[in-house]
Amino acid sequence: MPPFRSLSRRIVLAYLLFATIASASFAVIAAQAVENVEGRLVNQRLAEVANWASPRHAGHLPVELPAGLSFHHDADIPKALRGLPGGASRIALTGAQLHVFSGHDARGDFVVVDHHSDYDRIELLVYGMFAVGFAGFLLSSLMFGAFVGRRVVTPIMALAAAVEARREPLPALEQSDELGVLARAFAARTAELSAVLDRERFFTGDVSHELRTPLTVIRGAAEIIMTQAAAQPVLLAAAGRVDRAAREASDAVAVLLLLARAPERLETTAVCLNELVGAECERCQTLTAHKPVTLRYAGGADLMVEAPRELLVALIGNLVRNACIHTDHGEVRVSLQERTLVVEDTGPGLPPAARAHLAHERTPAGESGSAGTGLGLGLVRRICACLNAGLHYTERDGGGSRFEVRFAPAASAADLTDPSIGIS
Repeated sequence: MPPFRSLSRRIVLAYLLFATIASASFAVIAAQAVENVEGRLVNQRLAEVANWASPRHAGHLPVELPAGLSFHHDADIPKALRGLPGGASRIALTGAQLHVFSGHDARGDFVVVDHHSDYDRIELLVYGMFAVGFAGFLLSSLMFGAFVGRRVVTPIMALAAAVEARREPLPALEQSDELGVLARAFAARTAELSAVLDRERFFTGDVSHELRTPLTVIRGAAEIIMTQAAAQPVLLAAAGRVDRAAREASDAVAVLLLLARAPERLETTAVCLNELVGAECERCQTLTAHKPVTLRYAGGADLMVEAPRELLVALIGNLVRNACIHTDHGEVRVSLQERTLVVEDTGPGLPPAARAHLAHERTPAGESGSAGTGLGLGLVRRICACLNAGLHYTERDGGGSRFEVRFAPAASAADLTDPSIGIS
């Protein structure tokens, strides 16, 4: 997670921002207070000295001041201190800061100079203390923000880890705060999804079991008809179509039964994909025999995939069969590229509704259903999800469809991670 998106970082930054604004406000107030104190302590003191020294100087009496203070009148005023405005001021002279009070009496101008005021040191000490306090405030805000961030984020991360690991029950379910509300919402949603998945799995398994018997009967009857109708070509062709349809339905039922199981319970084996692709392409040649379409297997590098053989046969067969059925002219080209199965055709391509269905997106306005995907592509999508393979569809250059099934380096049906399905 990027640092600026982390909740704990946001809490720390909020505390630091508050500490900075608060410290800046206190610094402005402190500076005003220091200036006011300076006016009262230093300037008022020099004014009192001037009020005492000026009459004594006018009466030709000695003006004796404490060390660090001096009184200058008229011609005795140093040139650098002449012409100053009346009142107290601060003058930088020869690298030193002097506090000067200038005034005017009946005999002329005068100034009172404080050469060794302790106020500058006191002021520097005060500002230093404020700086240390500012730094300490920021540091304590940082530490407190980090502490609060950990206290807030740690329970959330523990809840997220429990959800990811599918631990039951979830932590914080009994709490009455916001975290408890979130945990109960997670638990309710997880239970709802688990119930939906269980119902789907049980329904698929039950229906598949129920279909096996009638399909077996249909295939048996078709074989009997084919045996007895050897001299009747029309009846023989019809019985052959019934037998092929029943065999394909039986294969689909077998695949549905496998998909109804939990992926980690599937038995896998190392399968050579080249042999399966070649066999499926040979079996689908009959689909293009009566139209100007060429089904070609371009071959490719040897590819071993760790998966149930039945699922791979169904995956390859459905992709090749759909391409042959929906292509009226041109070619269907099947190839293996690195760890990718590629099926291309020169057909009309998938309609928008089919693309949206394949990519788990909302059906575009004006379109309906999932026309173009059928049970074949639906099974392909589910098999890819079970095998942790990525299913990608793009439009072929020059028209048509291009399907890519990208197998992971260690493709296994026990991997529950959903693949990425892309449409472009």
